[in-house]
Amino acid sequence: MKKIKVVVIGAGSAGFGQGAIADLVASEPLKELDLEIALVDIDQKALDRMHKLSFMIRDYYKSKAKISATTDRKEAFPGANYVIASVAQKRWDMWEKDFYIPLAYGFRQVFGENGGPGAAFHTLRSLNIMIPIVKDMEKLCPDALLLNFSNPESRVCLGVSKLTGIKVAGLCHGPIETLDRIGEILEKPVEEIELIVGGLNHFHWALKIIDKKTGKDLYPEIDKKIDKFDWQADSLTPVLYKLFGLITYPAPSHPGEYLNFAYDIAGPKLIDWGIGPVSHKLSATGHDLDYIIEGKFKRPSYELWSQDQADRVEKAINGEIPLTDREPMLNLSLTDTSRELAVPIICDIEFNLNRKELAANVCNTGFAVSNLPEDAIVEVPIIVNSNGIEPEKVGALPEPIAGLCQLQISIQKLLVEAYEKKSKKILFQALIIDPIIDNLKRAREMMETMLKIEKDYLPELK
Repeated sequence: MKKIKVVVIGAGSAGFGQGAIADLVASEPLKELDLEIALVDIDQKALDRMHKLSFMIRDYYKSKAKISATTDRKEAFPGANYVIASVAQKRWDMWEKDFYIPLAYGFRQVFGENGGPGAAFHTLRSLNIMIPIVKDMEKLCPDALLLNFSNPESRVCLGVSKLTGIKVAGLCHGPIETLDRIGEILEKPVEEIELIVGGLNHFHWALKIIDKKTGKDLYPEIDKKIDKFDWQADSLTPVLYKLFGLITYPAPSHPGEYLNFAYDIAGPKLIDWGIGPVSHKLSATGHDLDYIIEGKFKRPSYELWSQDQADRVEKAINGEIPLTDREPMLNLSLTDTSRELAVPIICDIEFNLNRKELAANVCNTGFAVSNLPEDAIVEVPIIVNSNGIEPEKVGALPEPIAGLCQLQISIQKLLVEAYEKKSKKILFQALIIDPIIDNLKRAREMMETMLKIEKDYLPELK
């Protein structure tokens, strides 16, 4: 029986860790292999909690996988074929700073996660964690494939590809959400729709929408239904469709980060998601939505939901709730698999399936997107077999979209260079060409403030 080893970095996360574990042990193809799973997290308490849960999920799916746990990644890496990673430090605290400090200096961000000035510092923090991890992979499992979930996705993958020799693919549920939304607009099952995306992470565009049965172009139907569709809080996507004629990631929090006009259309989405000035009862939980944000009631919160997930894991381990109990907010159980592509990609490689997957963030090798640089990280469909991952050629992006993407690629390259050279000057160059920045003096003051406040989590720049 063929043996494979998968290391999960950040496994203590009650969201990411649970999903990755469930995906691995639920996979019927992987049950044919001698599967070893090594869970890694620097938080011993969170790691112990997920390690205990992993055996319960394994038994639920009748898997024979061997599962270990360690806080030392160097113990886990030898023999690894795949590393699945999602890492961050002080995620919610740092996100607040990424958003509100630039805002205090007059820079209007929609989200502050993957684009805009706040994301520049998010990038440096993530590289400061991920690159040392990947350097250890180079020494201990140099042939392993890194499947990255850490944001900012494109920037982390670019750093790995530029600064190390490790093969990397970045995975994001964004294209899945785009396909779901297209299915809703067309009132058509997603299984009947072929979607071909091209662009950047959180800024991909539906280049083709095709009926799988007939081969018919479905964009004319989108044209007819776009104005009648109930977009609810998403005020940005229909505007971008009118401007460019293509559907993008239907979440204004993400494409809006890359556009200097999005704030006026979509407003600040960080506040809507319960990060920032949140007041709530001490007994509040994420699923009962019992708290207030700037006078708004009944809003979801990333932080409260994460706390709830950890509490649910503890209760399941202690036998207080069934493993299959479903939490109210997202209707998820602790046995549920995710819809992410890490395990399908592993199966594609191990069983030489030569299968097309919806999308991943990979190097633009062979100019998969023909009018973007070959060394950029692009989000495109991939073909996966025993030789690895190959981006599918999707052609050229419309010129205005290519221009917007090219600017972000330049920012990404500068930020990776700033990290590599520990250069404050290069960081400032990345900031001042960002479309959200409109004042040189305030940008410099903002940068110095951010460097001071986040210094414990950033590389030391000179």
